[in-house]
Amino acid sequence: MKQAKLSLMGSAILLALASSVNAASLKDTDVEFGGYIKADIMFSDYGNGAPDSGDLSRQFYVPGTIYGKEGNGNQVVDFQARETRFNFKATTDVDGHKLSGFIELDFMTHTDGNERTSNSYSPRIRHAFVSYDNWTVGQTWTTFQNAAALPENLDFVGAADGTPFARQTLLRYTQGNFQFAIENPETTVTPNQGGARITSGSGVIPDVIARYNLKTDGGAAFSFAGIARQLNLETKIGATQIDSSALGYGASVAGIIPVGKDDLRFTATYGEGLGRYMALNYINAGVLDANGDIESFRTFGGFVSYRHWWNEQWRSSVTLSGMQADNDVALTGSGVNKDAYSGYINLLYSPSKPLTFGVEYMYAKNSKENGDDGDLSRIMFSAKYVL
Repeated sequence: MKQAKLSLMGSAILLALASSVNAASLKDTDVEFGGYIKADIMFSDYGNGAPDSGDLSRQFYVPGTIYGKEGNGNQVVDFQARETRFNFKATTDVDGHKLSGFIELDFMTHTDGNERTSNSYSPRIRHAFVSYDNWTVGQTWTTFQNAAALPENLDFVGAADGTPFARQTLLRYTQGNFQFAIENPETTVTPNQGGARITSGSGVIPDVIARYNLKTDGGAAFSFAGIARQLNLETKIGATQIDSSALGYGASVAGIIPVGKDDLRFTATYGEGLGRYMALNYINAGVLDANGDIESFRTFGGFVSYRHWWNEQWRSSVTLSGMQADNDVALTGSGVNKDAYSGYINLLYSPSKPLTFGVEYMYAKNSKENGDDGDLSRIMFSAKYVL
């Protein structure tokens, strides 16, 4: 990242982030602009027919989106620069207190453009938060996830089915190796006997998360996280008024272990009622029984990734990832998602530190309780320049 003293534009943004900064302290403010430019070429083979152009699965691997569309061809190619991102960070000293603000945007997940002419897509907020000493408030990675442990894959998430993955608004306090947070609640439920996902925004109790980060003298880094959440649904389905709640909980451990110049990365997560926190909401948090009460699901997922450095410029990662759900088919019906697995192998080349070229092969398979499945094979070429 390039660092510069606060400019007129930077002053305006900083003041919007933290109006409490007085003019006398602006001279102590540092501004950083960063991000990267990334272009991808993806050759994909969907076992059941490819989703339509612009579909989420055509942008990156999302479990549950690869079952395909009957009648479409199986093999497609996509060119995109959606993952390109930029960010802005301002840090200042306020009477001995550290104040910082961070904003990051990219162009993923949108379908408001097209591949016919301009390929224009709206920017979206990834991160937008303010930190004051030990406190952080705003949108960023959930405390339940260790983003630093994600594998170095070309796919946007990489190991999407085996890791917690969420960015959301939170209030977090950090003290030494400990982190405590309250975060945005949102419940996803399967109707009794199956059907379209029910998303409930009626929760009034925030998700509560605690995490402990540990670094060893040998350079290894680990995190241990636990979550407790209320699953809550208040809505009317047909003639039935639903007012139900249940407890969700889970634990996750992640780490990076140096192996000479190489490293081993992993995450393992288990819980009941985790829902949207696992595998990009491939599985809902629970299902409604015949009385309209929420019965939560147990899920387990994880990944392991080994990165080998061939020399200072060449490296490869091999990643295996997956998750399973313990569905009560008597309540959900047999059309619900059951498990998801994926594997990756890549070769990356960096002729200079900010520039990387790479090729990656991935294979993913998703299954439902009724035996239906979908699979995706993809070869991906990427070029990335870090600003």
